[in-house]
Amino acid sequence: MNVYNDFTAHVRAAVEALADVFPAPPDLARIVVEPPRDASHGDLATNAAMVLAKEAGLKPRDLAEKISAELRRRPEIVKVEIAGPGFINLTLDPSVWRAALADAILAGRDYGKSDIGKNEPVNVEYVSANPTGPMHVGHCRGAVFGDALAALLAFTGYTVTREYYINDAGAQVDVLARSAFLRYREALGEDIGAIPEGLYPGDYLKPVGAALAAEYGRTLNQKPESDWLPIVRDKAIAMMMTMIRDDLAALNVQQDVFFSERSLVEGSNDHVAETIDGLRKRGQVYEGRLPPPKGAPDKDWEDRDQLLFRATAFGDDVDRPLKKSDGSYTYFASDIAYHKSKIDRGFRNLIDVWGADHKGYVKRMKAAVAAVSENKAELDIKLVELVKLLRSGEPVTMSKRAGEFVTLREVVDEVGRDAVRFMMLFRKNEVALDFDLAKVIEQSRDNPVFYVQYGHARGQSIFRNARALVENLPMQPEARAQLLAGAALERLTDPAELSLMRAIALYPRLIEAASLAHEPHRIAFYLYDLASEFHSLWTKGKDLPHLRFIIENDSIITMARLALVEGVVTVIASGLALLGVEAPDVMR
Repeated sequence: MNVYNDFTAHVRAAVEALADVFPAPPDLARIVVEPPRDASHGDLATNAAMVLAKEAGLKPRDLAEKISAELRRRPEIVKVEIAGPGFINLTLDPSVWRAALADAILAGRDYGKSDIGKNEPVNVEYVSANPTGPMHVGHCRGAVFGDALAALLAFTGYTVTREYYINDAGAQVDVLARSAFLRYREALGEDIGAIPEGLYPGDYLKPVGAALAAEYGRTLNQKPESDWLPIVRDKAIAMMMTMIRDDLAALNVQQDVFFSERSLVEGSNDHVAETIDGLRKRGQVYEGRLPPPKGAPDKDWEDRDQLLFRATAFGDDVDRPLKKSDGSYTYFASDIAYHKSKIDRGFRNLIDVWGADHKGYVKRMKAAVAAVSENKAELDIKLVELVKLLRSGEPVTMSKRAGEFVTLREVVDEVGRDAVRFMMLFRKNEVALDFDLAKVIEQSRDNPVFYVQYGHARGQSIFRNARALVENLPMQPEARAQLLAGAALERLTDPAELSLMRAIALYPRLIEAASLAHEPHRIAFYLYDLASEFHSLWTKGKDLPHLRFIIENDSIITMARLALVEGVVTVIASGLALLGVEAPDVMR
């Protein structure tokens, strides 16, 4: 049951009943039903009169009067008011919220599940860190965001593929190979001294050097760089990717596809050249010269005639180079071919999760996808801002193991996966995040992950305590739900109880909205608000004994309130599962 979808249908039906008012059928898709900004204005608000007044040739308030007259015919609507320039506010009979609560209880973890995706394939590419070292805390945020978004899309009916693009071509992996070769010489007993400028200094490459020494002995040391570099590069990339997979597993992030950049040009097939040829045939590639970039320098700019993609034809600010002066492809050319591979695999809905430092790359990549898909595919790029790592308000020092940063694994090992995942989503992705290692393990309201998880654990504690009064109360959620869904919910009349039911009823709408906007952080915000309402009601019962969840001499009201608790823990468990966070039954 989705109250908001149901009443959107009711408002549309009210508009359709006014067929004689509209010269042509109105655009019903523009109608929105949502919670009012001020709870005192009622339960629901709709913009129907505001968005359809022009089509009706009426003033918004005049159209609102006609729509309101139709809505007043519905028995579940107890009050209809027109506000401001023509918004319509609705107050519902409490039976609507009680029905939503019963539905949530019976649906269990499936409450809020939706089919808005219609099984459409969607490719979510996230992390895609260069395989040159362990993942750091910045990668962590993108990994959690992408993983939660993929789970949210799957929950709302999309067929999701989780993908990692391995940047295993280009200069950075040659630097990795030379860095690993230095550690190989160290493993053979050489004194390598200080790590030279430009190479990777972290201790994480020592195992790679040791593995090369064990496998090849001193033979690599006797080869020229042109011979040993590809051997060392392949070994280093393989071991780095094993490390990265292990780091992701510690965060409970798993991906379906690991796509190699090198596979685009390996062997007899050059998919980058094929992609460029396809663009050339459509007149989207040409030889030309670019003007110097304005403002920030562009590393791809060269003052020469070169092969260019006509990106400006698809909304970019300037056309983009596809080949460097040495004849090799630009990173952008490889990225076009990679995204074309997604389209060739049947995806028309693409989502990339990038670090905010790639913001300047967004327009060109969207232009490229529009070109290679002939405007049949849509690319949404979600930028993830930096994470500032603190401990009790002080910046955390760099990791000796990584050499330049604090690793993802160190953070997960210190504070736990749940704290990391929840807090990485407790800010909008485009907003910088302060992550305080001390704060996220505090047991207080100021620690959102604790506060939400404690809401679930508190609910389970109420069930355990209730067994003294309700001996047949099952502890298994499915069996308990069947019993509690039939409770006398009409006994729930306190404003705080009704408010909690409204919050539970909001969950399906919240899920659909978060999915359509590609914003999983909305779930974290919602869960904190829901837990806050639940904790407040529990505290209220301490001061007002008649509002306690367990009333020893009234088993009927106790069962009704246990049903309310069941609705809360059901939604918290569902939301936390989408975020990849545990919903504990006990917290100590």
